[in-house]
Amino acid sequence: MKRAPTAALSPRTLLSGLALVVAALLPLLLPTFQVTLLTNILIFAVLVTGLVLLTGVVGLTSFGHAAFMGVGAYTTALLSTRLGWSPWLGLLAGFVTTGSVAALLGLITLRMQGHYLPLATIAWGISLYYVFGNTPALGGNTGLTDIPPITLLGVSLTNPRAFAYLALVCLGLTALGAQFLLSSRTGRAMRALRTGPLVAEAFGVNPFGLRVQVFVLSALMASLAGWLYAHNQRFLNPTPFSLSAGIEYLFMAVVGGSQHVWGGVLGAGLITQLRETLRDVLPGLLGQQGSFETVVFGLLIILVLQFARRGLWPLVERWLPQEPLRLLPAGPGLPRRAVPATGTPLIQVAQAVKRFGGLRAVDEVSFELRAGEILGLIGPNGAGKSTMFNLLTGVSPATSGRVTLLGQDITGRSAAQIHRLGVSRTFQHVKVLPELTLLENTMMGGYARAHAGLLRSMLHLERREEAALQHEALRQLERVGLGEQAGQLAGNLPLGQQRILEVARALVADPALLLLDEPAAGLRYGEKTALSALLRRLRDEGVTILIVEHDMDLVMSLVDRLVVMSSGQKLAEGTPDEVRGNPAVREAYLGVDLDEPTSGVAS
Repeated sequence: MKRAPTAALSPRTLLSGLALVVAALLPLLLPTFQVTLLTNILIFAVLVTGLVLLTGVVGLTSFGHAAFMGVGAYTTALLSTRLGWSPWLGLLAGFVTTGSVAALLGLITLRMQGHYLPLATIAWGISLYYVFGNTPALGGNTGLTDIPPITLLGVSLTNPRAFAYLALVCLGLTALGAQFLLSSRTGRAMRALRTGPLVAEAFGVNPFGLRVQVFVLSALMASLAGWLYAHNQRFLNPTPFSLSAGIEYLFMAVVGGSQHVWGGVLGAGLITQLRETLRDVLPGLLGQQGSFETVVFGLLIILVLQFARRGLWPLVERWLPQEPLRLLPAGPGLPRRAVPATGTPLIQVAQAVKRFGGLRAVDEVSFELRAGEILGLIGPNGAGKSTMFNLLTGVSPATSGRVTLLGQDITGRSAAQIHRLGVSRTFQHVKVLPELTLLENTMMGGYARAHAGLLRSMLHLERREEAALQHEALRQLERVGLGEQAGQLAGNLPLGQQRILEVARALVADPALLLLDEPAAGLRYGEKTALSALLRRLRDEGVTILIVEHDMDLVMSLVDRLVVMSSGQKLAEGTPDEVRGNPAVREAYLGVDLDEPTSGVAS
């Protein structure tokens, strides 16, 4: 595995330094009008960075973030013009007001699924816009004037070039904090949320809580943009905070690359510059005035969605040098769970029932899993295996009965709570994050073993935990034979290695119990052999495994004991030899001789 020395400067670091120098020179070298345009780009980019986190990374589409920008702008404008507050106090007041509004709206709307959430953002975006325009204290549609300038170290920032530097610093801090966040445990959890709450919750994440946190954070970034906008323009009316403005900010994120912080900055620059250019050029070409740039924007979005669905920044990244894998200096390791003595009852299922309406998918099933063994859960299609798997992992709680883990009742616990008690899992359909490396994917498994939250991550104060997670993830990758590929993107792996990657990710959680949901599905013979050898080795190292699998050849040669289900009930339990000789099992498998190869018959 290629690893860069920690002291060396990578080509990307040098390019970033060059970009920083160019950005610092622009306010000095550009004409005054272009400096004003640059300031607007920087302000919009601050807001769009929040949309990148919320929409691009977490997957929650918001059309109403211009309204949050308005809340921040009107708060500081009102306090500074009517009460004489300092703009810096107005910034803090804007954060408090915007954060409170966003938290309330988030708690109400973020449980919505599908198209309902975007519709809700449109609703409250329009509502806040009309509040701005119809509140006399806010100046109504006429607006607020004579907003005081920002003063810094006794200097009034009325000069466009000086204000551009303030906007540049604000964007730099916002983007840097967002980058730090995305490279942390919280950032990996945010990316996992985009694939659905199941994966994130399976590793100890509270999906709803994290969504609300990111929603509020993105609103605070919009509030910062509003503060800058108010004291730069020194005049406010509701127009910049309308629904159409919110849609335009979303365009910026999508065109630039909604999953990349620098994509949001690129999109803000392109759309803002293009809008100004089209407003100058199109009336002359068409011979009449009008908002024709909107038509061009619509066509641009269609072209981007057709030919560059991930935005323009990924196209830029193709030309940038690849970043080598950098390991943080090793420090104290992560705390480890006490390993139960071999033979100790680990999972006990007592009379478990799961009803879906009038259907009993699991019907009074009882069995026990002991520490240090591999237990197979098998049965024909519709037997209830997947439902039982969901009962054990907390995805679907039992209707009645009891499930205990090391004597602790987990029957009504959530998936995140059960994971934190020592249960880790893989998925029937592989669920890795293809845009992240193997190392980053594997580190996701250790989410519950670390504690740094959103704020510590943005301030880059979680490095010791990150170093411990990184080295633990690398150890597990080497344990399963993928250590040399740690720096590769997970999306480039074949299916068989992606399933092995899921096992490594689950092992980073230091589980008392490893649950495998059809790990051999779609694998070739050689890959199944390698998987079987890996699972035997893990058992010999003290890992307890429950495997749900259709491949009878793999199961019969691998497990210590079997539980056979049919029509929601337990049909048999015992060693592979005992199950082979059970007449009821043979009948359930349509007369198939279990002594002969039967791959696929049970599926």
